[in-house]
Amino acid sequence: MLTYKVPHCANNEKSMSEINEKLLKTIADALERMAPKEIEKPSLAKGDAFIWQIEPDRLHLVKTVNYVNIDLLRAIDHVRDILLKNTEQFANGYPANNALLWGARGMGKSSLIKAIHAKMKNIALIEIHREDIPSLPRLLEILKQSERRCILFCDDLSFDHDDGTYKSLKAVLEGGIEGRPNNVIFYATSNRRHLMARDMMENERSTAINPSEATEEKVSLSDRFGLWLGFHSCSQDDYLAMIDGYLDHYHIKIDKKIAHAEALTWSRTRGARSGRVAFQYIEDLAGRSALKLKN
Repeated sequence: MLTYKVPHCANNEKSMSEINEKLLKTIADALERMAPKEIEKPSLAKGDAFIWQIEPDRLHLVKTVNYVNIDLLRAIDHVRDILLKNTEQFANGYPANNALLWGARGMGKSSLIKAIHAKMKNIALIEIHREDIPSLPRLLEILKQSERRCILFCDDLSFDHDDGTYKSLKAVLEGGIEGRPNNVIFYATSNRRHLMARDMMENERSTAINPSEATEEKVSLSDRFGLWLGFHSCSQDDYLAMIDGYLDHYHIKIDKKIAHAEALTWSRTRGARSGRVAFQYIEDLAGRSALKLKN
């Protein structure tokens, strides 16, 4: 049997060494790509407004908050003053209540929360989506490790049939062993006073052995908010006052009688008068006038 022996050569050894080095580097790079990246721990030090996101848990920084100047929020003076005072108490380290802002659409519920936050100093605003409420205990575990005061904000909070999400919120607000940390307050907005649909309440009353107990568990969630602030549809005078406030704030030059007539026509096409409808008219007017709206 004949065999062939490769002649010993320094160049061959060098070439094999280079090949092995490249192969090892390729394997190392592949393993590094397969390994999960180290997740940065959520921190409140990077800014003043965040959105809580899960999978993985993180606080997404919001560099610019979309808010309306608090002086432009009309027809809600009473609830504005109550929520502002409550937030000031909280900011100064005194007792304050969780707040449920409920009522008519477009009347400034979420706008008021963001506007008040803009007035506060060194308070973080953290928005949590309704579908992420079950992760609330994990978020609170992070927040209680910080000395910074935080407003948790959930917009359009409501619950439907067979939705057990509210149980997580109940325990956190008041009923759990730990409750919420002292540096956290919870503000929510909803179109429903009791956070559940009327037909859902009526259905449970009609089918339950004890109708009064059927809805008590879900209705008791709203009871855990110390403040119930109602927002109601505005009058025509209030609506036109909103229009005037926006015209002055954005320096839009137009005869106010003409603006009022247009704004009323605009509201009739929407079937409602509200702060949101007023601002939508202002946006349309600014667009037609080739103006840019700047805060």
